[in-house]
Amino acid sequence: MLEPPGADADVPAWVAALGVPGIVDVHTHFMPERLLERVWAYFDRAAEHYGVPWPVHYRLPEDERLAVLRGLGVTAFAPLLYAHRPGMAPALTQWGMEFGRRTPGAVPTASLYPEESDAYLRDAVAGGARCVKAHVQVGEYDPRDRRLDASWGLLAEAGVPVVVHCGHGPLRGAYTGLGVFAEVLRRHPALTVVLAHAGMPEYDAALRLVAAYPRVHLDTTMVGVPFASAFAPLPADWAARLAEAPDRVVLGTDFPNIPYDYATQLAAICGWAAADDRLGAPFLRAVVHDTPARLLGLPGAPGLPDPPGLPGLPDPSGLPDPPAPPRLPAPPAPWDPPRSAT
Repeated sequence: MLEPPGADADVPAWVAALGVPGIVDVHTHFMPERLLERVWAYFDRAAEHYGVPWPVHYRLPEDERLAVLRGLGVTAFAPLLYAHRPGMAPALTQWGMEFGRRTPGAVPTASLYPEESDAYLRDAVAGGARCVKAHVQVGEYDPRDRRLDASWGLLAEAGVPVVVHCGHGPLRGAYTGLGVFAEVLRRHPALTVVLAHAGMPEYDAALRLVAAYPRVHLDTTMVGVPFASAFAPLPADWAARLAEAPDRVVLGTDFPNIPYDYATQLAAICGWAAADDRLGAPFLRAVVHDTPARLLGLPGAPGLPDPPGLPGLPDPSGLPDPPAPPRLPAPPAPWDPPRSAT
C-alpha cells in the first residue's frame, strides 16, 4: 500500500507514485481579496467563536496560494464562492466565472442562492460554469424554496455538479440537515450533487443518499482529519461503507482556509484506502483525480453516465435527525463583505 505523504513536500512524489497526472480538488476557496480578508479576520478570533484556535495555514497572497497548489501537483480545482444574503449571488458568480477563465487550473464556478431571478445562473451555465456552490448553513435559506426549483432543474439537466453544504456541521441552521436536502433530491433525482464535508456530522445519512441516488457524491473536505474528528468523528465502518460506492468520493480540502497542511487531508484518505482491501490504490486514484475530473468535465475524463432506474430509486424520506453535535457558534457580522467586494 502506498505510504501517505507526511508533509506537503512529499505530495508531488506521492502523486507520481499513485500514477495520476495530477490532483483535482473540487472544494477550494478563492474570492475577492477584501472578502477573503474578512474571512481571515473571523478565523483570527476562532478561539473566541469556536473555543479552539484556527490558524489559516495558507494565509498568503493570491499568487502565492496558486503557486502552492501548483507545487503540490494540483492541476485542476474549483474555486468556490457562496452567497449569504440576497443580491450577492450574481456578483459572486461573475467573479467566479472570470477567475476560472483567467486562472490556469481553475474552472469557472457559480454561486446558488434563492434570488428573485435565476438569469445570472442560466448565463453562467450557458457560459461554461463547471461547478456551483450552495451553502445552506451560511446562506440561511431553505433549499426546498420554490424559487430554487428552476435552478435545481437547470443544473440537473445540464449535468453541472453542485457542491452543497447542507449538513448540521459545524452548527445547525434553520434548514440544515440531510433529511431536508433529501426532499430536493426527491424533486430532482438526476441532480449531480457533491455533499460538502461528506454531510458532516451526518455521515450515515449522507451514505444513504449516495446509495439512493446515482449522481450523489461525497467530498472529503476536513473529513477524518484530527482537527475535525474532535467534534465529528467518523463511524467505525466508514471505509467499509465507502467500498460500496468507491467512485462517488471526490477530493475536497477547503484550501486555503484550513488549520493544517494539505498533506493531512491526503493522509486521512490514505488511511481509509488502507483500512479495506476493496479500496487501496484504485480508490485513491479515483478520489484525487478520476472522479473529480469527470465531474468537472475536464478534457479526457469520461462523462457522467445516464442515471439508471430513477423512477424506482429508494425513497430516503425519514432520514433520522441526529442529536445536536458539539457545534460552533454562528458567524457574526464580520462575514459580511463590503458591497464593493462582491
